[in-house]
Amino acid sequence: MMRTDTPVDTALAADIARIAVGSLYAELVLYPKPGLVSLVDNGSHSDMQAATFMRSLFTLRHYFGHVFQAGRDDAPFARLRTLGIDAERRMMLATSGINTHRGAIFSLGLLCAAVGRASSQGLQMTPAALRAVLLICWGEALAGHAHGARGAREEGALGLPSVFDVGVPALQATLAAGRSMRHARVDALFALMAQIDDTNVVHRGGLAGARTVRAGARAFVDAGGTAQADWMERAVALHHNFIGARLSPGGAADLLAATCFVHSACTRGAP
Repeated sequence: MMRTDTPVDTALAADIARIAVGSLYAELVLYPKPGLVSLVDNGSHSDMQAATFMRSLFTLRHYFGHVFQAGRDDAPFARLRTLGIDAERRMMLATSGINTHRGAIFSLGLLCAAVGRASSQGLQMTPAALRAVLLICWGEALAGHAHGARGAREEGALGLPSVFDVGVPALQATLAAGRSMRHARVDALFALMAQIDDTNVVHRGGLAGARTVRAGARAFVDAGGTAQADWMERAVALHHNFIGARLSPGGAADLLAATCFVHSACTRGAP
């Protein structure tokens, strides 16, 4: 028998899609963000600007609701992948072929599906529950999924460890210390930059560029992150260094958006 969505299903799908889009917007407007596009400047990019990302965001709003519903219906990974491929196609049309959100379509799509599945089972929405759902429902398929570089496949197969083991704890620690959500997002971004193998960085700057990004981010984190009195000056200086070297940690940016989504979905607050 074909499933008929209830008003509750439809409202929840719209709410989760709003959180997903809001999380991508939160990443876009954050500053300073070394090498990355923001409302302040284009970072290390000559081919994209904030308006490019806004066009992309507009095309993705329905995708997040649809992939949430697919997860709620216990759809196989093949269905999630089909939805993601279609979302990528629409993104590319909106941006004239510029890849703004491919990584986010993958990670945020998985998370929306996990929220859908968790809600259908009546689970309490926690980061641990979402990661468990990812692994139980789609872990085996993700392990064999040939999306992007080897690191991306492993990230998915392990239940997005960079989000759940790095980004979310960094964000939560800063909030617990009494600093603002902006501070928390900056700290989460730098924690991610210091930890992940970012294929966006390797593509633009090679292995030497990847070492530069990790070392710069690690120095910021080790000095106390946004707890430093001069954190803003240090982060802006690194931003300009990355621009000079044409380095852009886009993978970390995608994972920051996923981190924002997990936090917001689990607290049901606005991103």
